[in-house]
Order: sequence, then C-alpha cells, then structure tokens
Amino acid sequence: MVDAKKVNILWVDDEIDLLKAHILYLQEKGFEVKTANNGHDALVMVEEERFDLIFLDENMPGLSGLEVLSKLKNMMPEIPVVMITKSEEENIMDQAIGSKISDYLIKPVNPNQILLTIKKHVDQHRLVAERTTSSYQTEFGRIGLKINDSYTFKEWAEVYKQLNYWEIELEETKGEMDEVLKMQKTDANHAFTKFIKRNYIDWIEGVDDDAPLMSHQFMKDVTLPLLESGEKVVMLVIDNFRFDQWLMIKQDVLKGYRLEKEEIYSSILPTATQYARNSLFSGLMPAQIKKLYPQYWLDEHEEGSKNQFEDELIGTFLERFRTKYTHSYQKVSNMESGKELMDNYSQLLDADLSAVVFNFVDMLSHSRTESKMIKELAYDESAYRSLSKSWFLHSVMNDLMSKLENENVKVIITTDHGTIRVKNPLKVVGDKNTTTNLRYKQGKNLNYNEKEVFAVTKPEEIQLPKVNVSTSYIFAANDDFLAYPNNYNHYVSYYKDTFQHGGISMEEMLIPYIVLSPKNN
Repeated sequence: MVDAKKVNILWVDDEIDLLKAHILYLQEKGFEVKTANNGHDALVMVEEERFDLIFLDENMPGLSGLEVLSKLKNMMPEIPVVMITKSEEENIMDQAIGSKISDYLIKPVNPNQILLTIKKHVDQHRLVAERTTSSYQTEFGRIGLKINDSYTFKEWAEVYKQLNYWEIELEETKGEMDEVLKMQKTDANHAFTKFIKRNYIDWIEGVDDDAPLMSHQFMKDVTLPLLESGEKVVMLVIDNFRFDQWLMIKQDVLKGYRLEKEEIYSSILPTATQYARNSLFSGLMPAQIKKLYPQYWLDEHEEGSKNQFEDELIGTFLERFRTKYTHSYQKVSNMESGKELMDNYSQLLDADLSAVVFNFVDMLSHSRTESKMIKELAYDESAYRSLSKSWFLHSVMNDLMSKLENENVKVIITTDHGTIRVKNPLKVVGDKNTTTNLRYKQGKNLNYNEKEVFAVTKPEEIQLPKVNVSTSYIFAANDDFLAYPNNYNHYVSYYKDTFQHGGISMEEMLIPYIVLSPKNN
C-alpha cells in the first residue's frame, strides 16, 4: 500500500476551486496535496518544494499546460506529470506524450481514477516487484518439475528460456526470490551437465534422434536454405553472446525488423572460439577441419591466431556444397575495423552471403578478468547484461542494422558460444604441454577427479583433433574452473568470479540464433 503520509502532490488547475471534493478525498486518505491555479505559481512551488507527483491541467490561461510541462521537465525531469484535459483531440495527446508525460486523464475525472493514478506512478516499483515475486513463486515449482523431467534438448532450451526471463524480471526487485532463482539456476546447471554427459557423444556420432542443431550444422540447416530461396543473407556473429543478452537488445532490434525465428541451438565442445566458431563457419567438426583443410587449422600449442582462416572456411563450405554463392567476411574488433565495415557497406551488399564477426562481448569478458575497472562495471550478471545492451546501442553493429533496415535481405544474429561466471576451483595436474584454458584442458597424463569433470579419453568420439595418441580432453561444468596446484591461492583469487567459456553449462552451450527481415521491405 502507498504510504500516503509520505506522498506530496501538486495539483495545477485554473479552476482549482471546483476540485475541492477530489482534494479533500485525497487528504482524507492521508496524502499531502498542494494546489496552484496557474502555471507560474506551479513552477515557483516546484523550485521551492519537493513533489512526488503533479496533476496538470492542459487548458489554462497564461502559460498553457503544455508550456508548463516543458518547463517542468527541464527543471525536474524525474517527477511524474499527469496531464488532465477536456480535449480528446489526437494532436493534443501526441504533444503531451511527446513531452514525456507519465499519463493523461480526460475530464471529468473521478476520485478512484485519481487514486489509481497515484498508485500507478508513485508506488509502481513496489507493486511491480510484489507481482513479479508472486508470479515467480507460482512458477518456481513448475520450473523445478521441468528441470527434473527434461530429457530432450528442446525441453532444456525451454527451461533455460524461462530461467532467463525470470532472471531479468526479478533483477529489479533485489529481493529474496532473486537468490532463490540463482539457486534454482544452479540446480538446473547440475542437471543439464548430467544430460550432456549422457547424450553428447551420441549427438556427435549421429545416433540420437533427439540431437539438437549444433555448430557444425548451422550453415547447412539455417544459412544455406535462405540462400537457396533467393535471399541475400547478412550473418552477424557476436562472439560470446548469450540468450539473456539477446533479450536485453531484442526490443531495440525489433523496432526496425520483423522476427522470423528466435531459436536456441547447441555449441559444440569445447565452447571456445577456436573450436566452435571454426566449426560454425566451415560446417565441419574440428577433427574434420584438421583432416580436410590442415592449412586452416592450428593446434593449441602452435603459434598464431586460431581463428585467422574464418573467411577461407566459409569458402570451403560453399565449395563443398557446390554452390555458386559469393560471400564476404569482416571482423570488427575495434573502431578502425568498424569504420572500414561501414565504408565498404556497398561491397557487403554485393555478396550473396556476408558474415560479420563482432568481438566486443568477448573482449568485455576478458577485460573483466584483467581490468579492475571493468570488473567493477560488470560486477554481476545484471551489470554484465546492461553493459552488453549499452554496447549494442552505441555500436557499429547497431549502425549497420539501421542501414540494413532499408535493404531486401535476411539478417541472422547468432554466436559461437556463451560464457559463465565461474566460482568454484577444481585442481587439475598436467604436464607442461597441457592447455591453459580454465573451462577445458587438452593434454596427456591429466590428473583429475572423474566425478567433477566430463572426461573424453578418445577425442575421435566427439570429433576433436588429437595432438598425439594419448591426447584427452576434460571439460569443467556448472560454475567450476580448472586450476593448477602451483601457486593455487593466487590463481584462484585472480580468476574466481570472472566470466569464462569452454566447458559445459546452459550459458555456454544453449546459444541463440535469430532470423530477421526488415520491416521496410
């Protein structure tokens, strides 16, 4: 309930005497109500006193309601202003709404309308928080049952979507249910890990009828059909992009686009750029890339960028399927490459398939580990999502999408893998050639607790390359990360609570793809 004694209201109307009954009603309810019968007096009062809500008549002599509204918004933009008008003319409403009123009422108003408006604008946060908390409490049990009863990838995708939805809804409440959701998400990840351990090898070997769409199948099953239907396709790949981050930018994207598909598919393991993105663009598993195109694959111990042949790998995909489609490729990792992309916009449209990789989210994730300032800016999941949204709104990607709104193209937004905030260190021992990634290790003679990781001693079972005959892989799960015993405490304190990828979690493996068409076409 609104604490009326703490709510201070200003009511501005040149016929304020006719509203005495309404004002007395509110005062009897405990609200503090001040009045002004012209705009000049109202502006002076706002300078001298703090108000929680202003009722403002639209049609007043002297300064009109719209003129007063404009001045109020310059003085105190945070105060909700409710316009009250006799006129139902559309242009008056448009002007008022364009001037950022919080609401408007048509005369004659009744006391219940006024009371409801006060609740809506003064006590909205509490009411929304209570409603959201109550709704999640109702859903909590249902989601728990789904976690326990999810036996297919599709069912897990739905669980993950629901958890993402409630995570974003509850983050504003900062209440106890936010903590309950975090625990439920942890439980879900533990169950999801067991699901992956049971099924992943069967997915790769092609013996599971419920196997999901995966990285190496994306080009064949999503991109190629669009090309074959005569569409120009622009494929925007955001490195390290999660489904919750898509939800944060979704409404901004859909201002200019129609949503044709919004799906979740599976990244391959390791959920790392070298493996997942090369697989995405080539349409092959990593071991197949190494075998068929060794010139385009570098093992982890080899010097050089492990993703320097993405352009060529797209070309190999189109060649293998005997297509004549042309393609272009560009990676945006700084302002200079972003400017180059926009300068070459016409060339991008000349190709049948244009792939653009955006590295910002991945860079943000790594910077958060290395920079104290970035770590403080992205101190939790909510802040991490917020930074991702801020990046998008001011990014070259947003500029590009704004231009593409006027083109006859299909736009795909997707990623190679997601990322998870790690908290729990696991000790792993390996020789000097063991890879350094925190969420997976490749090497020989690895020493680990089998119950804590997903171990693959025969990499060929999941189509991963072997450096030597005894190469094996282990994958961290849930929010674990793999630490060496040497200098253990320093290592753990440095990496704990950072965003990492490469292992098994819903955040890393359940990744979005979105197909869009411009509204202007």
